[in-house]
Amino acid sequence: MQSALAARPHLTRLCGSALRLGAISRGPARQQHRRGGGSGAAPARAFSSGAEMPLQYRPPIVVQPREKHTATVIMLHGLGDSGDGWAAIGDEFAPATPHVKYIFPHSPLRSITINMGMKMPGWFDIVSLEDIDASEDGPGLVESKRYVESLVAAEEAAGVPSERVVVAGFSQGGAVALMMLRSERKLAGIVGLSTWLPLRNEEGVISAANAGTPVLQCHGDADGVVAYSFGVATNKALKALGADAEFLTVRGMGHSAVPSELEAVQEFIKRVVPPA
Repeated sequence: MQSALAARPHLTRLCGSALRLGAISRGPARQQHRRGGGSGAAPARAFSSGAEMPLQYRPPIVVQPREKHTATVIMLHGLGDSGDGWAAIGDEFAPATPHVKYIFPHSPLRSITINMGMKMPGWFDIVSLEDIDASEDGPGLVESKRYVESLVAAEEAAGVPSERVVVAGFSQGGAVALMMLRSERKLAGIVGLSTWLPLRNEEGVISAANAGTPVLQCHGDADGVVAYSFGVATNKALKALGADAEFLTVRGMGHSAVPSELEAVQEFIKRVVPPA
């Protein structure tokens, strides 16, 4: 892996090891990045998930396209992270995808059971990472899906149809990305990195609109946070439902990101939303 990293210095700086609690699912970078302004930046939003106070969403980081905007990628970070943790890929992917806008939302603060109930950035509550099906936070998952759908709707209002929008996510964010298979808005593609399929025992995992939507899954076989077996089981479940789901095993990778994985993501984006 060292030789692969050395051969790709522009991607090496994006890839860092993920940490457990406190920042259980950090993205590949933790620096500030170029932000889009004006109409390209979504406003702050408040959504209620049944809690006493509505959850507050900060405006996402937006990396504007370098050419005419004809497609959008929404990338969701993992538990304990923020949009800043992944925003570097927008600039790194831009030369190969100059027509694509990249949006990096920030999850709201919420109480996380696995973090002793303390508040931290999260898309939904997690009770256990050993038995992910146990006590799933259905309301939190649905609320986060609704928020992502609002971002897709904003892109539609700006002239980019949902069929030209890719929703991607890492770890907990990947679970929300896979929730978007339930959306009635047809998407260009879904990317789930080091993640699992939530609410898989409920009906409507894949809507009629997204029955043929391509899915890319990537998972490290040395993942000590979200077990590799969860990724394999997710892919099996998706294929059983008729999904066009590709699965990439990343040998030796833990709960993090590596250049070869990011290159696969970039190629997927180029394939499902080519220049229009």
